[in-house]
Amino acid sequence: MKKLLALTVAVITAFSLVACGGNNAGNSAAGGSNGKVSLKILDTEYAVEDYAVCVAKENTALLESINKALEELTADGTAQAIVDKYISDKQHDLVFQADAEGKEEIHMATNAQFPPYEFYDGEKIVGIDAEMASAIADKLDKKLVIDDMEFDAIITSVQTGKSDFGMAGMTVTEERLANISFSSSYATGIQSVIVPENSEITSVDDLYAEGKNYLVGTQKGTTGDIYAEDDFGADRVMKYASGNEAVQALITGKVDCVIIDNEPAKAYVAANNK
Repeated sequence: MKKLLALTVAVITAFSLVACGGNNAGNSAAGGSNGKVSLKILDTEYAVEDYAVCVAKENTALLESINKALEELTADGTAQAIVDKYISDKQHDLVFQADAEGKEEIHMATNAQFPPYEFYDGEKIVGIDAEMASAIADKLDKKLVIDDMEFDAIITSVQTGKSDFGMAGMTVTEERLANISFSSSYATGIQSVIVPENSEITSVDDLYAEGKNYLVGTQKGTTGDIYAEDDFGADRVMKYASGNEAVQALITGKVDCVIIDNEPAKAYVAANNK
């Protein structure tokens, strides 16, 4: 059974999303009589993990400032209000970056294909991380600029100074800590598994069943990708540039399941099944 990363619950309510697939993908993804493939999220969790802001190791002053800002945003209820807006549809009247023009810029690296954390609304990047970063930038008296890129480019962008910090539903792992520093956790995430409604995969345990070689779809560079390759081997993990591409591979029968954070998983499933 996959080891759970049981980490300390921080500011925000739990989120997560998972993708994975197998060598019988064409059969398990078969659609109904109308040919449409309905999707569902397994009830059992694949992993539990912490989300935090990543900063270059040498940038200790920025890390300290971000931690202080997160502490204040948690204490006054702003952090929870931001989360509730995207998770529970509870609108708030908070305004961020209203007077940011002319201020020194601070750049956030992200991958804006991860709803509800970061995604496009027209030409604007919105979501939990985008709004939380705006609130942090206000605390730091800076103008936030969001740099959209591939997920696996975020750490390099922060390390090289192209971006000041990274937020992308990013999990704290020992491997990443070797290259960057992390703030205190601002969210707890759950990695979930998406499968077709009629899949023979009914629980996470089924992925480990003897004699089964399900193909797993993942977003390249995410913890779901890392965990899946560790658990099932590189030959069973199909890596995609975005969660959406992984889900499309599931729909077309190229993989048997997708492992991804739970909240994005819910968004992808809802969009597909409507």
